[in-house]
Amino acid sequence: MAMTMTQKILAAHAHLDEVKAGQLILADLDGVLGNDITTPVAIAEFEKAGFDSVFDPEKINVVLDHFVPNKDIKAAKQSATCRSFCKENKISHFYDVGKMGIEHALLPEQGRVTAGDCLIGADSHTCTYGALGAFSTGVGSTDMAAGMATGKAWFKVPSAIQVKLTGQLNDFVSGKDVILSLIGQIGVDGALYKSLEFTGDGVKALSMDDRLCICNMAIEAGAKNGIFPVDEQTLAFLKAHGANEPKIYQADEDAVYEQVIEMDLSQIVPVVSWPHLPENTHPAKESQEIEIDQVVIGSCTNGRMEDMDATYRILKGNHVKDGVRCIIIPATMDIYKQCIANGYLMAFIEAGAVVSTPTCGPCLGGYMGILAPNERCISTTNRNFVGRMGDKTSEVYLASPYTAAYSALTGHISDPREFE
Repeated sequence: MAMTMTQKILAAHAHLDEVKAGQLILADLDGVLGNDITTPVAIAEFEKAGFDSVFDPEKINVVLDHFVPNKDIKAAKQSATCRSFCKENKISHFYDVGKMGIEHALLPEQGRVTAGDCLIGADSHTCTYGALGAFSTGVGSTDMAAGMATGKAWFKVPSAIQVKLTGQLNDFVSGKDVILSLIGQIGVDGALYKSLEFTGDGVKALSMDDRLCICNMAIEAGAKNGIFPVDEQTLAFLKAHGANEPKIYQADEDAVYEQVIEMDLSQIVPVVSWPHLPENTHPAKESQEIEIDQVVIGSCTNGRMEDMDATYRILKGNHVKDGVRCIIIPATMDIYKQCIANGYLMAFIEAGAVVSTPTCGPCLGGYMGILAPNERCISTTNRNFVGRMGDKTSEVYLASPYTAAYSALTGHISDPREFE
């Protein structure tokens, strides 16, 4: 039976010759991930079920990233719970203050995921790692608890949508514009419990940071996972970051897809998702009447090095418009250090921005950039639901780092192609 790339990975981890869409399987896990919000809940379920040890301390990843450094007593207690559990279970891949980062940027950087892996995480954006040719998906804290104890998880095998990419992106256009355009086309439920499988000659024109961004937001179309084929770029990335030996799976030529979508990357323009859903996508050029109060550049979607490069390109030698607050958050400590080495932090500060250590903070309305009533923010994060970043009357507009940074200079949503 012909299978998609995702189905082949799941079949291998279920020790089956083949699987089909809709089939319920029990699969071995190569990794389990939790953060400071979801891990304490998983620990409570772990203990409630009577488990007294994890299946493999080397395959558990706990990243403190949402409220670290801790913002209040509740956050401090959550982090303390994680620290205690990881110490007791000798979990070596525990990332705390000083070596933490935003989880979905940190794990690829630290070589914690490789091609062919099957990984779950108690965070919806765990689908990010499909960029590395892995099957990864978000689960609830109860599933995380079971995964930590048994090294296994139940899955319903997803059907798939094939996204055929051609051409290459133009200047000032990035992977964020690609995924926002796709979500705008198919809607927030357009890939519900399906695998978004990206193929075609256009794949090679996308950087690894672009691919990580695109897979990160697969969940915003309702997808179970997003995944890219493994190519020379992927293998070079995995080697550079010390990942385990990759195992490459390829979709069969006659694999069945529920839908085939063709996207010419050369036709993608800078876009912005207006409130209050990621599918509410409009060209940035048609959004220029919208004034903003705040800009956030960072998150597990767009806090990587190429995102910092794009931000520097726009802000260097310029200044954020009076009345606009610009918050920049490198996604990991390594990226933060690289920004220092490159002179980016000085340029950002001289431009009137503030720079934070790695945190998810403002993305989920936690801290480091909460919006007051009726305020507007253009953000490189992944969700713009009602009240997502603060008061329920505030508005969040999703965009690429290029668009967000240029908008910080003008004070209104702006098309970055007009920058030069």
